[in-house]
Amino acid sequence: MDATLTLQEGMHFTASADGSPTVHLDASTSVGGTGMGPSPMQLMLMSLGGCTAMDVISILRKKRQNVTGLEIHVHGDRAQDHPKVFTDIVIEFVVRGVDIDPAAVERSIQLSSEVYCSAQAMLSKAVPIRTTYRIEAA
Repeated sequence: MDATLTLQEGMHFTASADGSPTVHLDASTSVGGTGMGPSPMQLMLMSLGGCTAMDVISILRKKRQNVTGLEIHVHGDRAQDHPKVFTDIVIEFVVRGVDIDPAAVERSIQLSSEVYCSAQAMLSKAVPIRTTYRIEAA
């Protein structure tokens, strides 16, 4: 896997990996950016959320759960001092559907957390990651 980032202007970069669509990264205006895209740390949270979201929806579909929507909220607390690493991450899964089995949701999240999500496997070596979920009827 290879990625290329190209400076556009200020702190704005475009990035792509192995021919994927272009993603914009930037910084806030307080540090010389223009806000044209998420910061690298914001993108890291999004990547973690995307990784586990794809696992969980795939597993829930295999379990024949009638999921009509899935939303992932990822919150990361950061250290006050540089390098301002994440000190705690919470992932909340909001599963919408008809007659969703809580045990299926719990097992799907567990499999993602412990087996499939490579982003979570890497980040959990450096920061505690907790998961929660709620089910909303469609």
